[in-house]
Amino acid sequence: MKLKNIPEDIRTKSIKEAQNEIKEIITQLENKEINLENSIQQYNRMIHLNYHIQEQFRKKANEIKHLKLDKNKKNIIKDPK
Repeated sequence: MKLKNIPEDIRTKSIKEAQNEIKEIITQLENKEINLENSIQQYNRMIHLNYHIQEQFRKKANEIKHLKLDKNKKNIIKDPK
């Protein structure tokens, strides 16, 4: 799934907000009185939310990796032996 396929309102959510909405959707899906069409829409939204969370974690992991690499490069420059 590409980022451009994620609805704008989901792309602006924080990880915590997306997780909370997933919990709400799961609660709704567990309700046996929800109709099938609504269930499918909610399930698809949950998939988009989950993908958004994965992308946010991937970005954070890359940021941390780059910060660590930059820090190591600075240490190498400071301590020539």
